[in-house]
Amino acid sequence: MTAANSLSPETVMAQMKANGVTDIVWLPDSETNFLYLLMSSDPDLRLVGVTREGHAMSIAAGLFAGGRKPMILIQNTGMLESGDSIRGWLMGLDVPVVMLVGYRGYTRHGVITDTVAHYTERFLMAFDIPFYLVENDDDADRIAIAFKQAEQTRKPVVVLVGDEFHGFNR
Repeated sequence: MTAANSLSPETVMAQMKANGVTDIVWLPDSETNFLYLLMSSDPDLRLVGVTREGHAMSIAAGLFAGGRKPMILIQNTGMLESGDSIRGWLMGLDVPVVMLVGYRGYTRHGVITDTVAHYTERFLMAFDIPFYLVENDDDADRIAIAFKQAEQTRKPVVVLVGDEFHGFNR
């Protein structure tokens, strides 16, 4: 995959900044190294690491209640495991947060070899959570659309990062 066909960490960071994100609540992983380096070097952005994805929901809700604008950065496997936390903390308390979710197992070719990809969109539909697929820099405007929708509905909105081998870990 060429750089022109990938989602760059710089593009994601620019979207975070343009949409006023103050805090990133995330579960560190090996695929977000370069994005992590950008986020950690920004003095206006606070990184809040969690040990389980479900904890990200309550922390984001608390940050929102305290006047901050958090964004959640996790993988789809953890999102599935966090269903009750999403329901109770984010949906139940009307928290307008964008969740940037790594879409593990996704392939634009439709050949699914990892079952988590099979269930990801079904999970979001069952919870009535709007979502946008972002595969490369050309799709990045969907992140801003997700922020706008979250603010209008006061509910979580998901951005699925469908570029599994992205430039976040060059």
